[in-house]
Amino acid sequence: MKINKHIEIVSSTLPGLSSMGKISRDGAKKALEKYYTKVDITIINTLADLQIMAARRPDLVFLGMTFLPVNPELGWQDPEKIWLSDYLERHEIAHTGSNQAASTLERNKHLAKQRVLDAGLRTSPFFVAEQRQILKATDITLNYPLFVKPSNRGGGLGIDGRSIVHDFDQLVSKVNSVASELQSDSIIEEYLPGREFSVAILREEHTEVFAAMPLELIAPANKDGIRILSGEIKSQDTERFVEVTDIAIKSNISSLALGVFHALGARDYGRIDIRLDSNGDAHFLEANLLPSLMDGYGNFPKACWLNNHLDYASMLRAIVSLAMSKSAPTYESEQALLTPAYQ
Repeated sequence: MKINKHIEIVSSTLPGLSSMGKISRDGAKKALEKYYTKVDITIINTLADLQIMAARRPDLVFLGMTFLPVNPELGWQDPEKIWLSDYLERHEIAHTGSNQAASTLERNKHLAKQRVLDAGLRTSPFFVAEQRQILKATDITLNYPLFVKPSNRGGGLGIDGRSIVHDFDQLVSKVNSVASELQSDSIIEEYLPGREFSVAILREEHTEVFAAMPLELIAPANKDGIRILSGEIKSQDTERFVEVTDIAIKSNISSLALGVFHALGARDYGRIDIRLDSNGDAHFLEANLLPSLMDGYGNFPKACWLNNHLDYASMLRAIVSLAMSKSAPTYESEQALLTPAYQ
């Protein structure tokens, strides 16, 4: 017997807005139709699209996007953008994933790192170079080599072989590239040369217990013998993933990932990326609270299967069940989580 619920999978076809492409949307729909009586896919590109969807009053919205710009040309930079979690909760419609407070931190990597530091957790020393900022060599107080990436992009966008910089000239070149090609500030941090891990976090239904499911990611070595999860490697899915069998490492990275997840105020599920330094100590890299859920592709589904033998359809059902089984925080209580420093 299917559960008599109406679920709408929501994403966008506007560039850079959605974590779910057509293959991902169709796969999720097919999987969830095994359990629920009505599962639809809705494309949200305009406010009218959002209003029409809300008027249908689905039992749950499965979020494949976090915000909608009122002006599509501004995208993430639109100060009037609509956060879907806020909009849905104001209309008393349940949704998967985290709220606006956590999503804001996730999208601003430097704010996420600062929140992690404030929580007493480890992340590599960093600073932000704004797009129009003129850097001087005396501004750099971190130790080379440094790693440069966009402050508000995901999926490895803007990360390539030039992201590791060994001197000031290389640093300025990469910062200028990020500004001109992506119209983004750069986050600059001390490079971590150790192994890289991705940890899937999933709450157990009807409890406040979270499962931490790590896997190690091994990118192909570039011409310099360095392994970087660049945008090209992520899009081509050419990195290897392996089970974390070392008990001490698994415990350390799982503990850090859970600490970061809670420090960011995340809900239900998400992915935390971690890298080791030269001493083997784990450091927070970045969070993805709306990770790719494509069957056989995303690190989140891979980690669920590798650690807990949770297959794709069961994983999606778990995410939906979590969203349906809890009382979502009110809009006002979510806003209270956004202190002025993180708005």
